[in-house]
Amino acid sequence: MVFRQNTVRIYSAAQMYIQLQELKNALYAAVLENVPEKRVAVAFSGGVDSSLLAKICLDLGKDLTLITVGFPDSHDMIFSKRIASQMGLVQIFAELIQPAFEQDLKHIHDLIGCDNTSHMENCVAYHYVAKTARQHGIDVVLSANGCDELFCGYNGYRLVYHAGESSILELMDSKISNELVLVSEIAKAAGEFGVAVRQPFLSKRFIDFAKTIPVDQKIKGPDDMMRKHVLRQVARAIGVPEESAMKPKKALQYGSQIHKYFVKAQKSA
Repeated sequence: MVFRQNTVRIYSAAQMYIQLQELKNALYAAVLENVPEKRVAVAFSGGVDSSLLAKICLDLGKDLTLITVGFPDSHDMIFSKRIASQMGLVQIFAELIQPAFEQDLKHIHDLIGCDNTSHMENCVAYHYVAKTARQHGIDVVLSANGCDELFCGYNGYRLVYHAGESSILELMDSKISNELVLVSEIAKAAGEFGVAVRQPFLSKRFIDFAKTIPVDQKIKGPDDMMRKHVLRQVARAIGVPEESAMKPKKALQYGSQIHKYFVKAQKSA
């Protein structure tokens, strides 16, 4: 990889193996250290991040349930069912209905006091995930938030690639700060149901470790539509289905169709 600073890195097979092992160990440690509970749910879209988290929980012996949120014909509701079946995991659905969705949007807006569209869409999603968890007697929901920020999952990383590694790292810090704000808002949305939402990959220890992984193991260039390469390699190595591990990013609000109905609600307001 050649950045504007003309930095070139070449890795041996042994170095790559060690790096993958270290990342794998850090991912498992993040869940072990931040999730002492036996019975948990994972907010599950079927994508690489939530599937990786689910597989780690399974390997650690958690009593695991997957919860998928979305409108009935949404991408996530359909795709996640296929991946959950391949992984042999129990899955339940938080299916959205438009009239109730519009009422809940206003409630969530008043609750978290935020006008950021993306934050609102994520918070209403976790409102339903937490509600569904409570209905099934589950107190703790895990999310894989942090993976896109730390492993260059967002399209914005492609857009700043030519500006050099320092610009990528600056964007990363900004994305992490924004995500930590969202975490506090999600906590409010889920807290109404007495459900805790945990993000083990946003723990300080994991953030610090993930930042030591070279950027060129995360994104390969301005035309890299896949990104998160080293994370995908670990996912494949621990047994996440190939279809999930290599799936391009589709944000929660789009895969669930929450954004589509959010826009409709805004127009009709």
